[in-house]
Amino acid sequence: MQLILLERVRNLGDLGDEVNVKAGYGRNYLLPQGKAVRATAANREEFEGRRKELEQQSAEQLTRAQARAQDLEGVSVTIAARAGEEGRLYGSVGPREVAEALTAANHEVNKADVRMPIGPIRVTGEYQVEIHLHSDVTCTVTVLVIAE
Repeated sequence: MQLILLERVRNLGDLGDEVNVKAGYGRNYLLPQGKAVRATAANREEFEGRRKELEQQSAEQLTRAQARAQDLEGVSVTIAARAGEEGRLYGSVGPREVAEALTAANHEVNKADVRMPIGPIRVTGEYQVEIHLHSDVTCTVTVLVIAE
């Protein structure tokens, strides 16, 4: 499936790139999210007419993400969870709990922005968690999980 990207997509391309993707990825993710349009002659002409506007929007989004990253850099949040005597949690701390703790600390973060490549936290301690704010902007926050 040939598509024209309307914004930068990680591991795929930049604004205005014409890419060939699998039909399911394009139909189920890129098109509904507004990240791409089908590569037809009419869409190519429309894109070229809107290129400056889209580039300006992309630059503004990047600037806002960089400002949020500076605000979040070095932030530390504490999450209290039920735990056994050895520090193992009864359950886990996942992206939702991290996002809620950051939001409670006046740093607006969505659950989808929190990246935990090693999976949910299951033991008390201090962890470094990545916050993905833009395809080019990532920052790290410290999450301290303590026993209730």
